Amino acid sequence: MKYDFDQVIDRSANRAAKYDERIKKFGTSDVIPLWVADMDFRTAQPIIDAAKKKAEEGIWGYTSRPDSYFEAICGWQERRNGWKIDRNLISWSLGVVPALSSIVKIFSQPGDKVMIQTPVYSEFYDVTEAWERVVVENQLVEKDGRWTVDFEDFEKKAREVKIFLLCSPHNPLGIVWIREELQKMADICIANDVLLVSDEIHSDLIFHGKKHIPTATVSQEIAGKIISCISGTKTFNLAGLQASATIFPNAEMKAKFDRFWMNMDVHRNNAFSSVAMEAAFNEGEEWLEQLLEYLDGNFEYVKSFCEEHIPQIKVNVPDATYLMWLDCRGLGMDNETLRKFMIEKAGLGLNEGYTFGRSLTGYMRLNAACPRSILQQAMKQLRDAVDSYK
Repeated sequence: MKYDFDQVIDRSANRAAKYDERIKKFGTSDVIPLWVADMDFRTAQPIIDAAKKKAEEGIWGYTSRPDSYFEAICGWQERRNGWKIDRNLISWSLGVVPALSSIVKIFSQPGDKVMIQTPVYSEFYDVTEAWERVVVENQLVEKDGRWTVDFEDFEKKAREVKIFLLCSPHNPLGIVWIREELQKMADICIANDVLLVSDEIHSDLIFHGKKHIPTATVSQEIAGKIISCISGTKTFNLAGLQASATIFPNAEMKAKFDRFWMNMDVHRNNAFSSVAMEAAFNEGEEWLEQLLEYLDGNFEYVKSFCEEHIPQIKVNVPDATYLMWLDCRGLGMDNETLRKFMIEKAGLGLNEGYTFGRSLTGYMRLNAACPRSILQQAMKQLRDAVDSYK
């Protein structure tokens, strides 16, 4: 079927954090919310149908996860990424961020160091510092608008850390790591006995002919040393249903993870997420292919508009995710001035760049997963604000 991504849907009664939490986040509700990483699109019809069928049953008790649930996950990964996952090494979890947080707690001790590659989404800081671990930053290096790994620094810092949290594809830079980069990072981790944890939640949202490579598929040695975190919640706009999969290299590590969640009695699936995720992986590809084409059009619109009307802002068009990294250094503002400018002058609710890398100045992140008419209005407001500022 043909999906209409241009449809503007009123989310005021949707209990949407992106909209309802504007006052808390920005001090006003009078901003176009382009921050929280969910989409303003209805999900695929087969997913809606599956959820409706579940709703009509009228009994939503403690929920099991049948073999078909895990088969859908394995089938999706094998079809899309050529990754053959051992069903026996998959654990269900509430989401990728809860999984990352629990992994840091289970497989390290207070005072241990955890390496992240900044700029990266702020939860990488949060899940490390929440358990009294120490963040070590391997800062990505920018050259001519392209960000790459500083491998000399990476190797040096790998000698002192317990865990490396990899974001693949990368949020907010939209990098799709190539095999050689993944191989090199993984080899350094293995040589230094560093646990590699790969967050691959955006791995279905790939553009421009790029190909996502699951880190666990790079080599047999790497597969035996890595924990992978995946989900369809970003792909199909299902974050509110809370479901992800964590793939372990061995049964012992999986058992430790499962025991952690069972000790909190958090080990049974949301009654609706189990059927929604299964439907997504089995029947959602038609919707996804149309979504990717639409998002790519959104990226091109924002890029072209800024090049023509707001040259002070340099736009990074992502090869993955639906998030755009904006280099606003040409406006000459410090972080707090830039934040207030976007809210008070442009009427936009964006994510501040310094939350992704604490040493950064002059960046913002924009969520482009909305109807194009919303982006058009946002860009016009931004142009007018910049023109007035000049």
